[in-house]
Amino acid sequence: MSIDLYGLGLAGLFIGTLLAGSFVPFSADALFVAFAAVYDGDMLPCLLVAIIGNWIGGMVTYLCGRLAKWEWVEKKFKIKPETLARHKTRIDQYGVLTALVAWIPIFGQAVLLSLGFYKSKLIPTMVILAAGITIRFLAWALILG
Repeated sequence: MSIDLYGLGLAGLFIGTLLAGSFVPFSADALFVAFAAVYDGDMLPCLLVAIIGNWIGGMVTYLCGRLAKWEWVEKKFKIKPETLARHKTRIDQYGVLTALVAWIPIFGQAVLLSLGFYKSKLIPTMVILAAGITIRFLAWALILG
């Protein structure tokens, strides 16, 4: 059984970008570009839906990290203790600003898990994550015209 995200319209874009922002390993960028290329409507709804969907997916990842136990993170997400330790060093150095790079596939999910796991401040993390995602999709919208 396959799901036709394009056939779902903006709801499909929302679902796809939400999943890409969480733990499903595919690119929200590619989905947005492909969707925008075939979508006949105004670019603004596409942009807003992609930003909101991807942000919610990222926050799900962050909250999973916040609720997680060390052993669970290692087992379920196959993240090695060394990786979390490296992320801890970066988080200690840059704080919630690391959420700016959380849109990068796979790497960003580990960053968000780490931010949650190490209990970064919720509101600044939410805002900075939203800013990074918005900048990314705005760049694509400008490239696409």
